[in-house]
Amino acid sequence: MTENQTITARAEQLRRELHEHNYRYQVLSAPIITDAEYDHLLHELKTIETDHPELITPDSPTQRVGSDLQSDMPKVQHITPVLSLGNAFGADDIRAWRERIGRLLPENYALDYVVEPKFDGLTIVLTYEGGILTLAATRGSGEVGDDVTPNVRTIKTIPLRIPVAAGGPSVPAHLVVRGEVLFLKNDFATLNQRMAAEDLPLFVNARNTASGALKQKDPRITAQRPLTAFVYDIMDAKGDVPLSQWGALAYLRELGFLTATDTIQHFDDLEDVITYVEGFVERRDKLPYEIDGLVIKVNDHATFADLGVVGKDPRGAIAYKFPAEEATTKLLDVIANVGRTGVLTPTAVLDPVFVSGVTVKQASLHNYDLIAQKDIRLGDMVIVKRSGEVIPYVIGPVIVARTGNEQMISPPECCPVCESPVDRDEGEVAYYCTNPACPERVARNIEYFVSRGAMDIDGLGERGVRLLLQEGLIHDEADLFVLTAHDLLPLEGFAEKKVDNLLASIHAAKDRPLARLISALGIRGVGETVAELLVRHFHSMDALASAAAEQIEAIEGMGPHTASALTAWFAKSHNRALIEKFRTVGLRLVEAPPQADDRSSDVLAGKTFVLTGTLPTLKRNEAKALIEQHGGKVTGSVSKKTSYVVTGADPGSKLTKAQDLGVEIVDEEGLLALIGDNTMGENE
Repeated sequence: MTENQTITARAEQLRRELHEHNYRYQVLSAPIITDAEYDHLLHELKTIETDHPELITPDSPTQRVGSDLQSDMPKVQHITPVLSLGNAFGADDIRAWRERIGRLLPENYALDYVVEPKFDGLTIVLTYEGGILTLAATRGSGEVGDDVTPNVRTIKTIPLRIPVAAGGPSVPAHLVVRGEVLFLKNDFATLNQRMAAEDLPLFVNARNTASGALKQKDPRITAQRPLTAFVYDIMDAKGDVPLSQWGALAYLRELGFLTATDTIQHFDDLEDVITYVEGFVERRDKLPYEIDGLVIKVNDHATFADLGVVGKDPRGAIAYKFPAEEATTKLLDVIANVGRTGVLTPTAVLDPVFVSGVTVKQASLHNYDLIAQKDIRLGDMVIVKRSGEVIPYVIGPVIVARTGNEQMISPPECCPVCESPVDRDEGEVAYYCTNPACPERVARNIEYFVSRGAMDIDGLGERGVRLLLQEGLIHDEADLFVLTAHDLLPLEGFAEKKVDNLLASIHAAKDRPLARLISALGIRGVGETVAELLVRHFHSMDALASAAAEQIEAIEGMGPHTASALTAWFAKSHNRALIEKFRTVGLRLVEAPPQADDRSSDVLAGKTFVLTGTLPTLKRNEAKALIEQHGGKVTGSVSKKTSYVVTGADPGSKLTKAQDLGVEIVDEEGLLALIGDNTMGENE
């Protein structure tokens, strides 16, 4: 086959694949590949057709706008085409776009730009007559959309009348705006929690769920889905409106529409645009909504219009696409990894796939209940996600891609390492190995014990711990403190300087605070915050070891599960023997009661706080110290007695519990405001 025949065949194959994927995505709302994978196929076809224009066919996906029309819904003719955007995948693509449009402009013509989020949602076109919402339609084919007005009226962020606030700007007699309907991340998670509670299948893809919700025949069903809508464009108006995109966004915000103020930026220089969009990749996960890129627009509306359209794309804008965070691949196997507390975590073995800059071969499946809820089966095509440095995980199966040969996944009955029976506590999700002497449990416990967040023994990571176990030099955590240079120097990788540094670090760890030691034991539910609470009430390891569950549970912030885990841990003879070994080797097992504290203020006195997620500037221990410095208390669990939950990026179940209990939720800025506002009031 000649080179031309190969290129022709590839173009034909791409057209067939893209037509099928477009139909599945837009019409069936059941895609079998991710958006990013579709974009790359389309980009490859565009490149071939640019180099070989003779291969362009009238039915090529590059020549027409896709359609998400449903045959059973009323249709709306758009007053102006609802276009899509060309894509840029790097700085060179952005510069090439500027060079292309520059050929259509006067020489040295100055441009300024607006950068906006590229929402991963469903386009919506809203028409207002005399300030009243009269029509809402999907993008559809770009020329014709589905009428979804009754459903859109249920979305609380879409105003039914504008301006929303008294004294707002004047509204044209006729105004058409464009926006995006989507789920906020927390809202989508809450929706799935509700589905799980009702024993219903979980939703896998937020974008497809939003599309399905918007196209319900019964608006009452749409109303049960917590949809949000952002507005970002004026498509048509009979009356005065701003002449720039930057001005239009401010105007839309003043009218009462929700706009993405946390992302939108204005730039006079293209290189500043490039710096901003390339640096934004790391911020995307901190946004409350999903985006798959940023849109760069020529700010001046007249210039934007003069640049016109090429194919289905306006020349005056381009979408900078982030590296793909999701991909589809085949689930080959599921293995159970044993954690330090014995918990068995299912891990997916995957057909290798490139996601977010790395080749992924394994991914987390979280727990076996979630596997059942999402109906994930061996042999499934699954969607895998990797965000930043987060461990890759399986979002869910692509059910429409099933062949019938897939197999159900069951929890193991025996530990895959030591073959001991597997158990599950009532009311808990996790299955766990019942053998405390399981080699993998022992290794993981010691790895955790020496880690920076625990006893901070520098120079002894996973490889070193496993080598010491393999050589029989240690059998538990206490054995670390009797190691000598004579033991270590013969080992591979343990040079003299490394051994000296390691022994010095081990010696320093003997005097770590008691709370650090308790936290380092790896008892379920006992982290740094809980350990410090325990030390405040029981000032020695012996006092804690002899405490009854009722005494522990009486401490504010302690729950019955943690109290039970503590008493069960100390009841085991091998754990009591470990404490005695700690005593023998000289670890600190007593902590003197704290003296009267030197507080900055008492503005948070009587207030109880719980921390969850990653705060933008404060580390967890810094936030805790700040709260205590101003008289507040930090506990490890949320209850009705909790005053505030301070939340950051990637919050856990504590946020959900706070919402369920009606506990007030603040971010880092809100915490600082509580301290600052009260301090100022006190000073006044």
